[in-house]
Amino acid sequence: MDIRTHHSIAPHLCGTPRIVEHERAEVLLITSDVMVADERGLVHGGFVFGAVDYAAMLAVNDPNVVLGGADVRFLAPVRLGDEVVATAEVSGPPGKKRIVEVSATVAGKPVLSGRLTCFVLDKHVLD
Repeated sequence: MDIRTHHSIAPHLCGTPRIVEHERAEVLLITSDVMVADERGLVHGGFVFGAVDYAAMLAVNDPNVVLGGADVRFLAPVRLGDEVVATAEVSGPPGKKRIVEVSATVAGKPVLSGRLTCFVLDKHVLD
């Protein structure tokens, strides 16, 4: 499937698409030293959130999709060098408001779970 949105995302910060299907996407984020929050190698949760947000945008896959809200839970820490698999699946009916179920795992263990509310606008949000 062609990727129709978020073409300028930096893969080293938000991940690389592995699957982009109709209303479903998966992104792989390999954590690096620029994501580390402390001397023990804890990765800042914002990078994990960024990966699931990117997966959600790809699941909706519209050039004018934006994030409107998020309800997520961080379930376990992520460490330097971890490979985070972020998945997203649209769960609601088609329309301008799209509900997307998201999750992130490391080695099959859940590290984030939640639901994002996305909106498909008539034009680019900056127009």
